[in-house]
Amino acid sequence: MMDQSNHSSLHGFILLGFSEHPKLEMALSGVVTIFYLVTLLGNTAIILASLLDSHLHTPMYFFLRNLSFLDLCFTTSIIPQMLVNLWGPDKSISHVGCLIQLYVYMWLGSIECLLLAVMSYNRFTAVCKPLHYLVIMSPHLCLKMVITVWTISLVNSVVLCTLTLNLPRCGNNILDHFLCELPAMLKLACIDTTAVEVSVFALGIVIVLTPLMLILISYGYIAKAVLGMKSKSGQRKAVNTCGSHLTVVSIFYGAIIYMYLQPGNNAAKDQGKFLTVFYTIITPSLNPLIYTLRNKDMKDALRKLMRVEHKATKVRRSWKSERY
Repeated sequence: MMDQSNHSSLHGFILLGFSEHPKLEMALSGVVTIFYLVTLLGNTAIILASLLDSHLHTPMYFFLRNLSFLDLCFTTSIIPQMLVNLWGPDKSISHVGCLIQLYVYMWLGSIECLLLAVMSYNRFTAVCKPLHYLVIMSPHLCLKMVITVWTISLVNSVVLCTLTLNLPRCGNNILDHFLCELPAMLKLACIDTTAVEVSVFALGIVIVLTPLMLILISYGYIAKAVLGMKSKSGQRKAVNTCGSHLTVVSIFYGAIIYMYLQPGNNAAKDQGKFLTVFYTIITPSLNPLIYTLRNKDMKDALRKLMRVEHKATKVRRSWKSERY
């Protein structure tokens, strides 16, 4: 370890990950690979199906495409490097690679928090103001909301990560994690980090808890509107429309709040790592399943996509057989 640490001090950081449990690393690498493939296939299928099916060119599916694209970027910024570290004895990551991962990870994580809030507002408008829905949620407003979410999240990432990286590390370069994450980077500092931790907590409230409060308020109004509906079919449609999003919100926010907004000394050593695996790797793979299993329009669009792909495959095979 000493040689590796000296080497990394010149070139980057050591990611300990789960190196104390070699058997766990082997099992975890297989699980992560499977979930990553599911994430890639599921989210790509949602993007293609919602783009190709004209019936899905609505604000709801516009935001869902953004969420799927975000999940693809989010997991790809983490998993390839994680698998490299899990598969071999080299646990190092370059200095530049660590910085890029830190900024991108924080940026994309912040986007997901805010985007879920925007999606809840879209659900609120669809259920509570159906007659004015398409006027309120115009394509221009939808695009503007998404750009605002990405911009605010970028500013949050730049501020928090820059504050953290400016702390002196006194040569410390061993991260007790499997990725370059902000709490793990804070632990490398050799001075009192109270001021930075307060800043992280304050911005965490803005980026995490404020959107969550907006989501809860939106669903409070939605619940009131659904209970006031006389039509049972209308109630079922509203529940199906909102149920998928509410499930994703519960899983994502439950894990991230427990991870970031609790005192660090109360958690077990590896607990934070498993929670990070859950909300950064497993949750993005569940999103396509949650949205497609509860959504008839999306299932129909995916069937059409599969039929198109099947026909394209038959055409390619026929062309090859005629050629040879």
